[in-house]
Amino acid sequence: MSVVPIRRALISVSDKTGLPVFAKALHKLKIEILSTGGTLKALKAEGIPAIPMEEFTGFPEILEGRVKTLHPKIHGGLLYRRNKKEHVTEAKKHQIEPIDLVVVNLYPFEQVIQKEGVGLETAIENIDIGGPSMLRSAAKNFDSVTVICDPADYGQILEEIKKNGGTTIELREKLAQKVFSRTSAYDHVIAGYLARQSKKDQTEGLPFRLDGVYDKVCDLRYGENPHQRAAFYQRTDKPPRFKFEQLHGKELSYNNYLDIEATIDILREFTEPAACIVKHNNPCGIAEDPDIAHGVSLAVECDSMSAFGGIIGINRLCDKKTAQEALDKLRFFEVFVAPSFDSGALKLLKERKNLRIITVDALEHAGGPYDLRFIKGGILLQDRDQPTPLHLDQLKKNLSFVTESKVSGSEIDDLIFAWKCVKVVKSNAIVITQGRQTVGIGAGQMSRVDSVEIACRKAGYRTDGGILASDAFFPMPDSIEEAARYKIRAIIQPGGSLRDADVIAACNRFGIAMAFTGARHFRH
Repeated sequence: MSVVPIRRALISVSDKTGLPVFAKALHKLKIEILSTGGTLKALKAEGIPAIPMEEFTGFPEILEGRVKTLHPKIHGGLLYRRNKKEHVTEAKKHQIEPIDLVVVNLYPFEQVIQKEGVGLETAIENIDIGGPSMLRSAAKNFDSVTVICDPADYGQILEEIKKNGGTTIELREKLAQKVFSRTSAYDHVIAGYLARQSKKDQTEGLPFRLDGVYDKVCDLRYGENPHQRAAFYQRTDKPPRFKFEQLHGKELSYNNYLDIEATIDILREFTEPAACIVKHNNPCGIAEDPDIAHGVSLAVECDSMSAFGGIIGINRLCDKKTAQEALDKLRFFEVFVAPSFDSGALKLLKERKNLRIITVDALEHAGGPYDLRFIKGGILLQDRDQPTPLHLDQLKKNLSFVTESKVSGSEIDDLIFAWKCVKVVKSNAIVITQGRQTVGIGAGQMSRVDSVEIACRKAGYRTDGGILASDAFFPMPDSIEEAARYKIRAIIQPGGSLRDADVIAACNRFGIAMAFTGARHFRH
């Protein structure tokens, strides 16, 4: 164990959390302190002796403080190798004294750029130069120098100094690794910000480099299965585009996060009051209704067996009536998601100790422009399949009836409702609706006709006169024959199959109306 004593410390911090206690402890241990700027003032205000940087270097701060610590006496004192004779001789020749401890955290660039109305000039002035330079110099020479970039490490450092008379190589190496992780993340955030400002990260609408830094928000109990570790991370350089807050219940699991994401995607499809029940990333019921409490009831009724243990989501305030309807209709559910909950609803729902109550504001902003997926060889990126309300007029304009039977008036809006629902179901997806309620959902099957059979079987007698929506075209007429057997009256699908003519002919044979949208909505 190589213990290095600490006789001189350099402290220059933006985040002064815990600084007075830490610096007083260093002073009590007879460690000389060098400091500068606001940190020096803070130390003196606490009665802690510190040597100004310009006094140590013999050179003043210049350029409005842009240059304070970029000096050979600073970086030489950090970088020279104490166990190398040539370095020691050269340091003495130039009157360079060793600096054994560096305590630096950086200008709050990440926080500054998240503030409303912050311009480029302000952002640039919050790019730290001297801080990262000192951190990197100290971390490179961790064999002799201890470096701290996080106030959370103050206690551990003091404990080691008091116990060992200095710091161990194991701790110094660990702290150095933390520094390079921090400075790398800091530079990534700056690069990403400047790229967004200049728009030079765009090539035909997609970025030519994917760059992002994510900080751990919390550890999760486990991943998809108990033997898998898991955690939740958020980007450090961008605030979330929507507010996500847990008001009650036990901690969220990995699978809860995924299902909440699916719930948000569903709710974004609807501007009218809507409710959904989500299980394993798929809806098992969706309904629109002016009375949101009744909407919850209709959503549960679609497939009440599958709804057990799922997530309830609504796109309106949850009042006491809606909360009571949810509790009455669904004996057990894991999560309730809504933009807000009134006091009566909260009182009722909180009676279930473990029920997770989640508010998600600004649903229209949830998601961003891209979808990303990590695969073994890299990352796949695509434009996000945006919510229907953003292109509803275009959808209606493109809708074409290709069969002898037609639908009109409010029935067209019923078709659009079915289309919105099938858009958020995993492929191959089939949804059967009656009015503004799903009555049967077939999801994630390897063949489309299997999805049709599952949706029809789940719907039972409710298929009679219903609408069937398919997320992609029918490759052959067998699905139409199955739909006819269950008395489906209308179908909405993208079209585009080589056998569209055969499919249309089958619809005409059974008197089924069919509309093409011209757009596919796979969800793999």
